[in-house]
Amino acid sequence: MVRRLVGVMSIVFVVSVMTTAARADRVPAPQGNGWTIPEDAKTTKSPLTVDAKLVEAGKALFKDKCQRCHGPGGLGDGPDADPDAQDDMNLTVAKRAANNPDGVIFYKVWNGRKKPKMPAFKETLTKDQVWTIVAFVQTLRKSS
Repeated sequence: MVRRLVGVMSIVFVVSVMTTAARADRVPAPQGNGWTIPEDAKTTKSPLTVDAKLVEAGKALFKDKCQRCHGPGGLGDGPDADPDAQDDMNLTVAKRAANNPDGVIFYKVWNGRKKPKMPAFKETLTKDQVWTIVAFVQTLRKSS
């Protein structure tokens, strides 16, 4: 009886571990600073052709939707910025570019997060508008 119980418990344990591992493949892993980014966001590319006209359109959308927090130069110094999260809100840091390719920036703008606060724009902007903002934001990176 004890052997059968141990055998059943072993099977339950293995199934539980396998189920958890399978779920982990589908659930985005938490990133630093409160972001939960799906793995495929790192390789997602903009469907738009980036040119000067698109970047200018992105700059206008950024000014309207993002500047109040991120500031006019993307330094995280806008009037509605969270002073405790200014470093995270600074979009000009070149060394963070590798962690923030186009698809990750799109995901962040589209979905937002609770803390530090970043509004989700999926209810107010189209996907093409968000990709346009992404094109502009990528021009803010400073060389280092």
